[in-house]
Amino acid sequence: MVETRTIMKKLITIAVACTLASQVIAQTPAQSPAVTSASLYKQGQAAEKANDPVAAKDFYTKSLKMDPNNANARYSIGQLKINAASMAAKGREAKFGAVVIPLFQLDEANLQEALDALSVVIQKESKDAVTPNFVIQDPKLVLSDRKISLNLKNMPSKAVMKYLMDQTGAKARYDEHAVVVTPM
Repeated sequence: MVETRTIMKKLITIAVACTLASQVIAQTPAQSPAVTSASLYKQGQAAEKANDPVAAKDFYTKSLKMDPNNANARYSIGQLKINAASMAAKGREAKFGAVVIPLFQLDEANLQEALDALSVVIQKESKDAVTPNFVIQDPKLVLSDRKISLNLKNMPSKAVMKYLMDQTGAKARYDEHAVVVTPM
């Protein structure tokens, strides 16, 4: 009788241990899903929305390698060829505008000096992640005589740029490789 109780206790202990182990296994998160052509295509769409045409093309190309019949990926690559420059310009503008300038002071500077100073500050504050390339297109030298005085604190660089444009009567266009400044 004592031996039967001991065996029963061991069986109950084993049964409880197995139940607990199966619960732990059931609660363990599943492995990440396998990479599919569709998931790569979705990552390409996300890169497009983030205005990163290089990453988008990379994801679409990988999607096509996995599934050469993926019409969506093929179409999206074609659209990237058409829209890559404007996407890159929007991405440049977003990165440029995200940099916050803690202090920006000018006293009677011309536009070229102001843009040079802004470029240095943006590079420093972004830790070289953003390097603005300003191009002034002013063949009649309308902007060269105008003087700028500013004292700004904790401003996004896009707002600083707007102040510069307002004071000089200029406008800025964000292209794929440069910020082009022209008279209004």
